[in-house]
Amino acid sequence: MTSAQAGAAPLLLHEGRFSGRSEFAELVRQALAAAAAHGWREMIWCDPDFADWPLGERVVAQALNDWAGSGRKLTLLADHYDAIVRKHARFVTWRRTWAHVVECRKSGAASAGHLPSVLWSPVWVFERLDSPHCTGVAGVDLTRRSTLKERINEHLLASSAGFPATCLGL
Repeated sequence: MTSAQAGAAPLLLHEGRFSGRSEFAELVRQALAAAAAHGWREMIWCDPDFADWPLGERVVAQALNDWAGSGRKLTLLADHYDAIVRKHARFVTWRRTWAHVVECRKSGAASAGHLPSVLWSPVWVFERLDSPHCTGVAGVDLTRRSTLKERINEHLLASSAGFPATCLGL
């Protein structure tokens, strides 16, 4: 990705505060479309359970298909993945197909119940500051991106593998 592409991606995305479930879901859709259009190499999604994320939608699955490819990496971090399995069948199928670009982590005991709700990329981020009301802040601010990445990394260091792409039975 050239610096021109990296700089262009955030211009299409919301900057500042957001509020409400519909605005939050639209932010996720727009972020994934921007990731595909501008070739973001890495994304980290962090949420206690991803129940509110629109991961089961056809448009989201298509954006993920358009984004996924060689050299791409998506890391998910959650307390548990029950809601994804229960509510987001398209994402579960997509995750199986693209398991080589997706790493799913389960939070450690110290992080359980304290995970932020974040979509992080090298060029743009959002964080839900109040998950029940779906309010938060989004933007390109380098300081915010760096601080958020440090917080997420702390949780990732204490995490373990979770949500396998396939479950083999005996």
